[in-house]
Amino acid sequence: MRTLYHYWLCPFSRKVRLILAEKKLDFELEAERTWERRPEFMDLNPAGKVPVLVDLNGTAVVDSMAIAEYLEEAYPEHLLIGTGLAHRAEVRRLAAWFDDKFAQEVSVSLVLEKILKRHFEHLTYISWLVDRRKWLAGDEFSLADVTAAAHLSVVDYLGDVPWDKHELAKDWYARIKSRPTFRALLSDRLPGIAPSSHYGDLDF
Repeated sequence: MRTLYHYWLCPFSRKVRLILAEKKLDFELEAERTWERRPEFMDLNPAGKVPVLVDLNGTAVVDSMAIAEYLEEAYPEHLLIGTGLAHRAEVRRLAAWFDDKFAQEVSVSLVLEKILKRHFEHLTYISWLVDRRKWLAGDEFSLADVTAAAHLSVVDYLGDVPWDKHELAKDWYARIKSRPTFRALLSDRLPGIAPSSHYGDLDF
């Protein structure tokens, strides 16, 4: 069985969970408390970070984007990076934007530092994109949507997304929440921290 070493509110781990689910690949979750620096986990990733995917053939892949690219090549059914040079470049650009800018300014810092009530110019950007496209990168659901939703789901768990001020972004996120592959994330519960009241509600 494939194993994904993850942490509940790590957006990068959630991104890989969604990719595996969208590709209909069976896997088991192994919650990793990275601060414990278990020798067995450090052997898989000396950097001591999640996510780490161990595939059926024993290959250990580290870093969410490296895992995404690996899964696209190893399991080309249900492509999430898409086809065509321009489209694939746009998917990668947006995935990187959420993994870099959004993570640094919102999702990761919010979880690690518990900084609440940030301003969400990022939601304005999502609204701008979906006002012009069916999904973030174009007409097809892609890795860009998976990456953005993984980060937003962490912030939404803590109840800090001002959805009422960003209806287009809210509608886009509701479409993703309604995908069967997203249900496992919505059932997550972090010990000692309850999710926001609407977290698991598909209609908010």
